[in-house]
Amino acid sequence: MNAQLAPGSEPSPFTLPDAYGEPVSLDEFRGRNVVVYFYPKAETPGCTTEACDFRDNLASIQASGYSVVGISPDAPNELAAFSRNHGLTFPLLSDADNAVATAWGAYGEKELNGKTVTGIIRSTVVVDPDGKVQLAEYGVDAKGHVAKLKTALGVS
Repeated sequence: MNAQLAPGSEPSPFTLPDAYGEPVSLDEFRGRNVVVYFYPKAETPGCTTEACDFRDNLASIQASGYSVVGISPDAPNELAAFSRNHGLTFPLLSDADNAVATAWGAYGEKELNGKTVTGIIRSTVVVDPDGKVQLAEYGVDAKGHVAKLKTALGVS
């Protein structure tokens, strides 16, 4: 696993397919704040809770100048179904080989049901308009994370 990102560092650039197979690049967000969150698997309870929490808070997050992007290893067609099933209106990107998650420190060993496994570490990285990490949180809880993130970012 690569080292986790820290405030002030510059994350690796990426271009990944979205839920409809269209490429989305980190560079597209240059000049804006973007919340990039990594989640393990669409349609699982925790990931659904987190995605719906971002959906329900998206207006206030966007009004404060932040875009939101979710990244998982799910295939684009799975992301499209997840997005459709839950009315998600922000981009979901497919990192099928976990290359971006690895480069951003969001892939590695974690505890799951009392066992150590390797996989996506639920993480959120906020990138500022200059392309630098503003905030990086790893091993976050799906429930309540968005509220804590909004507080950390000063979003009301």
